Formats: sequence, structure tokens, C-alpha cells
Amino acid sequence: MQWLSEGLRACWRIFYPHLCVVCTKPLPSLDVFCCLTCQAHLPHTDHHQFMENAFTERFWGRLPLERGMAMFHFVKQGRVQQLIHHLKYEGRRDIGYGLGRSYGNVLKEALANDLPSLIIPVPLHPKKKHQRGYNQAVAFARGLSEALDISVNEEVLARTVYATSQTSMGRLERFQNVSRAFTLKNSATIAGKHVLLVDDVLTTGATLESCALQLLQAPDVRVSMATIAIAQV
Repeated sequence: MQWLSEGLRACWRIFYPHLCVVCTKPLPSLDVFCCLTCQAHLPHTDHHQFMENAFTERFWGRLPLERGMAMFHFVKQGRVQQLIHHLKYEGRRDIGYGLGRSYGNVLKEALANDLPSLIIPVPLHPKKKHQRGYNQAVAFARGLSEALDISVNEEVLARTVYATSQTSMGRLERFQNVSRAFTLKNSATIAGKHVLLVDDVLTTGATLESCALQLLQAPDVRVSMATIAIAQV
């Protein structure tokens, strides 16, 4: 019966080929979402190698940040934008998970001397989560979790205000849009811990800042951040 199963899979691939989400070339395996050529041209950052970098600069004078790092540079119409679009709007949770697992393997060595003890994804408002079907930050967090062997907790933060889209907003408008959007649900869960706050893209930092300020209300908590990408502002 194995030949029949392989034959059915072959027929399925004829009508529904597994394609690279960036360039749409056929992929040899269902376990990957991006071809080797596109992978080789993804704009990786070196944030994990430095305590101070372009990521942490976004938060200077705004909050105490242990470490801050993004996996990629975000360029409009670029490969990373394609990946994130499929992750957020095309139901491709596997992209977030795969990127998280890959970046987690990088961070395991970089953060070995001070590894966070808990991963906290930036929450979506229940209405937005229902519309999208899932939280893309959670997909990324679960990949990081597997590679780093650190648990994910989705119950520490809640998004209680349904904010409008921030795509066309400046930094001040973004911060005002989310300044009261998040609530710390259980400070005892993170008291005395080093937590890793994760999201998909860092733009102005308004969303991450609002979340971090809530987390920092817990006693003796330390906050690091990681995102899939960092955009220019």
C-alpha cells in the first residue's frame, strides 16, 4: 500500500504544488517554506552579537531593556515582507514556527550566559485573533521555545483594547493607539524572572514598549525582546 500512498502524494503535488512563499518556485519537501536561493538572500541582522544595536536604540530613554534583537531587516517589497505577509494573512503558522526554531538555535549560543526563563508573545485582541484565527507572535514564540527549551506563557499579558491599524501612523500616534491596550494579568508569574517578549515586526516600538511597561510592573522582572524583523523608521 506504500506505493499507493506515494502515488496519491505525487498526484496531489501536480495539482497543488508546494511552492516557495517568496519566489513561488517548487520546493522539494513539505518541511520547508522557502527555497535555498531565497534563504541565502534573506537580510539577517547581527543584533544577537551585540548588547547595543539598532534594535535597542529604539528604546533608549524609554525603558530598561536587557537585550533586543531581530532576526531580519524588513524591506518593503522584499523577501521578509513576503514571509510575514504569508504568516499573518495566509494562514501559514508554520512560517512563524520555522523562523522561531531557526532563530532560537542562534540565540541559544548568544544568550547562553543569561538565557530568559519565560517567553511571552505580544497578545492580540480576542476580536483580531478570531478574525485571523491565530496569533502570529505565538507561532514565532513556539518555535523559539522548542529551540531554547523555554516555555511560552500566553496568560501573562492581555490585550483589552481593540486598536485600529497602525500601518500609516507615526511613532507618537502608534504609542497613543496602544498606550492603554495591554494589561498585566498575573505579576506573580514573572516576578524575579528574565522574560523574552516576542512579536513579528519592530517598527517604532510602540506596541513592544506598551507591553514591556506592563511587564516591568512585576517586582524584579527583567525584559528582553526578539522579533522576526526590524523595519526602518
